[in-house]
Order: sequence, then structure tokens, then C-alpha cells
Amino acid sequence: MKKILVANRGEIALRVMRSAKEMGIKTVAIYSEADRNAPFVQYADEAVCVGPPPSAQSYLQGDKIIEICKSLQVDGIHPGYGFLSENADFVRKVQKAGITFIGPSAEAMDMMGDKLSAKATAKKYNVPMIPGSDGAISDIEEAIKVAKQVGFPLLIKASAGGGGKGMRLVEKESEVEEQMKLAVSEAISAFGNGAVFIEKYASGPRHIEIQLLADNHGNCVYLFERECSIQRRHQKVIEEAPSSVLTPELRKAMGECAVNVAKACKYSGAGTVEFLVDDQLNFYFLEMNTRLQVEHPVSEMITGLDLVKEQIKVARGEKLSITQNDLKINGHSIEVRVCAEDPKNNFLPDIGTLKTYRIPSGPGVRVDDSFTEGMDIPIYYDPMIAKLIVHGKDRTDAINKMLRAIQDYQITGVETTLPFCTFVLTHEAFVSGKFDTGFIPKYFKPEVLNKSNSNEEEVAAIFGAFVASNLTTTSTTQEVQTKGKSKWRLNRA
Repeated sequence: MKKILVANRGEIALRVMRSAKEMGIKTVAIYSEADRNAPFVQYADEAVCVGPPPSAQSYLQGDKIIEICKSLQVDGIHPGYGFLSENADFVRKVQKAGITFIGPSAEAMDMMGDKLSAKATAKKYNVPMIPGSDGAISDIEEAIKVAKQVGFPLLIKASAGGGGKGMRLVEKESEVEEQMKLAVSEAISAFGNGAVFIEKYASGPRHIEIQLLADNHGNCVYLFERECSIQRRHQKVIEEAPSSVLTPELRKAMGECAVNVAKACKYSGAGTVEFLVDDQLNFYFLEMNTRLQVEHPVSEMITGLDLVKEQIKVARGEKLSITQNDLKINGHSIEVRVCAEDPKNNFLPDIGTLKTYRIPSGPGVRVDDSFTEGMDIPIYYDPMIAKLIVHGKDRTDAINKMLRAIQDYQITGVETTLPFCTFVLTHEAFVSGKFDTGFIPKYFKPEVLNKSNSNEEEVAAIFGAFVASNLTTTSTTQEVQTKGKSKWRLNRA
């Protein structure tokens, strides 16, 4: 494999290209008109504009992307995550064109891409399942009957869903009909598939996922777990590895279940099996993501593996170079998603220009991004600016390192999730490890960030008053500057 096209954009495109370059592989970037000056475009060996800013007219143009590959004699396509990364029809077209798709087979995607199909497959291997309906439900009367059997609260979920879309919480029987209609409507709008099913809502649930790596020779290993319970709108904001609640025995049981799921669909490449863990540490299969995850860096940090390089090696037909016994957890890693969102306004996107953009650095600090100072955050795509990742000798060290890195991260021009991440990392529930997916509704209110801003403004006002009072004395200008500077530092400390 001498040349790879990255069918994606932003930080993941740049991240894939860096690994490819270290392997001596040439890279091709595709970009929309909105991303013309983005760092990932400049970094690639070749770059081709694939269309206007909207995704449907650019990054989702599968046929056009394949034609670009043919014209540039590309050997393989890496899809990143999102866009075409889990599109089985695209995979078939890529393979038909004689190009290697760096990911699982179309058949594995089909099997795991539909939640009902995935649950049925996992069930054959005795993987624990959340109580719920066996298949899709379309009849309201049947839904009410199943709901009574399952018990409240429960979830109505889209079979083809993801990212919290097509998911509705139902707390009593009178809500079933309305919430089911809403779930179906949202599922059709988001996925073109209105199939929904019912699932018991677990109390105090934690979202924990197992990272897998499999080759085309029947070998599969699990790279331990990631804790992904800090979420807003069912979407992750902070991830860490390993989880603070898993025992070695539970980790092994979940890992082996995940491997069984992968073997059931003859999986190859990097993939993730997601589980729900209740407050009694019972775990249940949720779904399998047949691609690289946004949060994959924390698994890399604790294992020392480069998952993109491993994906490429598997796609080239190589056997895994490691066994399960070779893998050990090294320290602790945390990732925060730096998004152009306003946590004080229900995490709504806050699009604008990065007037100031300076990233943190130092031992154990990694930033995966694709922005530079002065760039605009495009309105057409996910508002994530970067992923900030740290690695420490243990969880406490990682938390402290992340707090320092967040302080060093300078961004002005847009609101970001960084203040919220500081709130989480310093909250007793997170520090103690006693939290679940309900962290935000339980503990977070926008006022806590407004209070933080008020404190900073108060410090600034005190400093201003101090300087003003010194100006009325007989001190020289030089003395006033020195005293003012010293007092400011004292207040900041």
C-alpha cells in the first residue's frame, strides 16, 4: 500500500495522515470549499476539492471519491469516523473498484449497523442483553404490552440510531404512544429508517466500551475499556481509560464478550463494542461501532499502540503482531472534546472565528486538531475544534495534568466546552469515580460557569481599584507598575 486517500476532514484526517507518513505511505486529502485552507489539506501529499461545503455535496460523494482514487492511483481509503465510515454500500463500491477499504467488511457493517441485528448476533454468544423487545415494534398496542412487561422507566430506540437520535425516555404508560411516534419520526428523519424497539432503562447507568483489534486470520484482542459516561444529549464529552469501577475480573469478562461479538461477524480492523453497566456492575450489550472512535487516543495512550497503523497493517493482510497476554494497562489517560459550544446555553454550537488559538504542551499532553489561529469554525460540520488528551501515571495524575492543560489552552472568539470540562474534573462525583450518564442533569447548571466568570471579573475589578489608588500616591510610575504587577499575581494565585 503506497498511497492512501483519507475520506474525511479535520483532526481525524490529519491524525490518519501523520501515521501513514510514518509508515512511508503517501496521502491524498479531499476537501470541501469550506476547508480549502485547513491544515489537513496542506499536510497531504495531494489534495482534491470534492465539492461545496455541505456534506451531501462533498464528503458524502462516494462515487466521486472513488473516481478521484482511480485517477490518482490510490491503493486504499481510510474513512476516519462519521461521513462514509459505516456505509456498507460505499465499502462494496470501493472493493469493486479494486481499492482496499481500511476497515471491516460490508457484511460486518450490515450485521452490526442495525441495532436489532447486532443484538440478535450477540445473543447467540450469550452476551448479556438489556431486557426489552426481541424485534422492531410498529404497533402502539404491542408497544404498550411490551412496555408493561419490561417495566418503567424504559427507552424507545431507533434500530438504525446513533448519537442519541431516535431515542426517547418513557416513564409511564400514558407516554408510550406519544414518545413512540416522536422516536419513529426522528428515526426516519435522521436515518431513513423508522424501525424502533423497546429497552429497559437501567438505573445509574455507566457507558463503558471495549476497544477491539482483529485481523483477517481469525485473531482478535481487546485493548481494555474506555469510560464514556460524561455525556450531553447522549453524546460524549469526556472519556478516560481505564474505568475507575471495573475490577480485573469484570474487565476480562467484558473484553471476552466483546471479542465474541467481533468473531460473530468475522470482524477485522479496529472496532468498539459498547456496554451499559448498571449500579450493581451488571453489564449489557448496547451496540458495536464498526470504525475508529473519536475517543480512540486514550486507548493508544494506555497501550502504546497506534490504532491507525494497526488498521493499515490489517488492511494489508498482515496478522496481529500482539496477543492478549502481551497487552498491559500503562497508567491512565483522559480525553476532553474541545467543542465550539456554549455550555451556558444548553451546549448549543457557537460558530465564529478563532481570534486566539494556542494549544497546551508538555510531557503527557497531546492535542489532535486541525485549526490555526484566525480560522473560522465552519457551520456545516460537527463543532469539535480539537481533542485534548493527557496521560499520567495514575488517575489523579491524569486529572491534574488535564486541569493544567486546560488552563494553558487559549481560545477566544468562540465559546467552548473547556470551562465545563474543568467543572467536571474538579467535581467530587468525578474525582471519586462515583458518577454515571446522568452527571449533567444531576450536577451541572449553567450558573456555575457564570459564577466562575463573575469571580474572574471581581479579581480584575480589585486589580483596577488597586492601581487607581496607587496612582493617587507619590509613587513613581515605575513603582506603581511593580506594585500593581505584584498584587495581580497574588490575587491570581
